[in-house]
Amino acid sequence: MTMKSAEGHRALGPSAGVFVALMILVGLNLRPALSSLAPLLPRIEAQTGLPLLAIGALTTLPVLCLGLFAPLAPWLSRRLGAERTLSLALLVLALGLVMRGLAGSAGLFAGTLLVGAAIGVAGTLLPALVKRELPAGADLMTGVYTMALCLGGALGAGLSIPLADGLGGWPRALMSWAALAALALAAWQAWMPTPVRRPPPSPRTGNTRALLGQPLAWQVTLYMGCQSSLAYIVFGWLPTLLVARGHGEAEAGWLMGVSVMVQLGSALAAPWLARLGRDQRPALALVLCLVAAGFWVLLEGPLAWRWGGVILLGLGQGGGFSLALSLIVLRTADARLAGKLSGMVQGGGYTLAALGPLGVGVMLDLGLALSTISGVLLGVVAAAGAFALLAGRDRRLMTDEAGRLTVR
Repeated sequence: MTMKSAEGHRALGPSAGVFVALMILVGLNLRPALSSLAPLLPRIEAQTGLPLLAIGALTTLPVLCLGLFAPLAPWLSRRLGAERTLSLALLVLALGLVMRGLAGSAGLFAGTLLVGAAIGVAGTLLPALVKRELPAGADLMTGVYTMALCLGGALGAGLSIPLADGLGGWPRALMSWAALAALALAAWQAWMPTPVRRPPPSPRTGNTRALLGQPLAWQVTLYMGCQSSLAYIVFGWLPTLLVARGHGEAEAGWLMGVSVMVQLGSALAAPWLARLGRDQRPALALVLCLVAAGFWVLLEGPLAWRWGGVILLGLGQGGGFSLALSLIVLRTADARLAGKLSGMVQGGGYTLAALGPLGVGVMLDLGLALSTISGVLLGVVAAAGAFALLAGRDRRLMTDEAGRLTVR
């Protein structure tokens, strides 16, 4: 398909400003369901009587669902269209959020499963939609979208306790985020892009089996998995680790909230920083060094440095995740291939990432020292750095004239 004919299949959509606003509103919904849970875990454990391993499973379940359901996004998109699939994901997200506050422990786990599935599908679709609607600045707009994710995560972490206190308990606090999901669904339904016509399936954009044979695709996937594992350890266990370090529960919650809030700036700045060099390796190395320094300060360094530690950690994690999503659009030549790579990267990456919070839960249940947990976390950072040096090179997946998937 030539570039000219490909343009004929582009969506008839809203203005760029309206699309960016929609992208931000949707992005705001993809982290509160995860970050709002961690500050409430002590109350959930006390009121439900769930053992620590079950609480650990509760933090792992949504991340695992992100990985298991992300590969469904390209399949659903081909059958329903990307726009309707995103609407469906927002609807399931709202239903899952409501269910988490109903039917006790069973509803909590079932709702969390639905939440993870919905976020996995929605998060996979958005990079491809950005590549399609705003191809010239896809990497920079991915930074804007990532900033929205970080803001949503910060709001979820910071408002959990006030919402629980104001609404009469943790079930209503968890359910309250369904209102934001309903708002995003209504706005998306009103102003989402509308395809002019559905293009016929084309083998010339590559397929998942071909991607599985490309080392570059695996390098991006494994980097995503390592950095996401660290991110969901923060979402699930950072307050608990900080309390074990000697901080009070309220201060631990604020420290986590500040760390997530700081991610806003670096999430927006990282794609701009990545454009300054020939490739993304220097930017990736910088953000991972910040992550390593943040974890060390918080878990091993002097207690007086704790606020500096959360700032370092937030700057590194916001930039690291933004660059991970940017790599999806930078390493692909067209929107459909970006969608396929997004499914592989987020599916495989989040499945790998689920081992992080599960592993920390097991280590805490075994009573391992914070120094041991810190060493494991720094080892994951080192692994992320190794994959980043490979994934950050200036290479791109594309299809040649014969329809073969190649790297140039």
